[in-house]
Amino acid sequence: MKIDILAIGIHPDDVELSCSGTVAKHIALGKTVGILDLTRGELGSRGSSELRSKEANDAAKILGVSFRTQLNFKDGFFENNEVHQREIIEQIRLHQPEIVLCNAISDRHPDHGRAARMVDDACFYSGLIKIETSNNSITQKAWRPKAVYHYIQDHFIHPDFVIDVSDYYDIKHQSIMAYSSQFYNPDSTEPQTPISSKEFLESLYSKMALWGRAIGVKYAEGYTLTRYPGVGSLFDLI
Repeated sequence: MKIDILAIGIHPDDVELSCSGTVAKHIALGKTVGILDLTRGELGSRGSSELRSKEANDAAKILGVSFRTQLNFKDGFFENNEVHQREIIEQIRLHQPEIVLCNAISDRHPDHGRAARMVDDACFYSGLIKIETSNNSITQKAWRPKAVYHYIQDHFIHPDFVIDVSDYYDIKHQSIMAYSSQFYNPDSTEPQTPISSKEFLESLYSKMALWGRAIGVKYAEGYTLTRYPGVGSLFDLI
């Protein structure tokens, strides 16, 4: 299934927290979007990987994505190597996205920056015809996405561009709260974590409001680039 955008996260909920407004907006614009989770988040202090997978599927339904695929990279201990890159390459060639969204280039959680580099590498290698991959015994054709954009996570990184997601704030919030084991719940008996406090969600939405104010809208999501973009005219930047 060819899609327009593939949103990749090393953990389930990375996409929801960081770029789900963008995902929902582009689906509303008629674009096809899929989500790829590279791990099942089994090292999370709250809940379990089985519950996290159920929550991820619930969030995917809220967003209306075309599919959600979860790989089995080892949470916390995956490596940016050929074995892992090949699995990502297979998914890229299977779905042939024009755009890939992926983890922050650096962040508080060391998995995020490592995953960002791994996905960047896989997107490049996916375009090399001498790297052979197959899916269901069918040889895949080389495919390189036109762009890789890194969403911003816990660290406050100055974005290279932001997207107005004001009309998709509610659906973003609903998709985040689908992870009921992970985020603020005053009745929870699970251990407290840096993301389970009420203040964490407040800071997340405050960041969106700050980026939105910079472009004269209510809420925006920010992205960084590792390769400068090409535009047709100055008016594409308005």
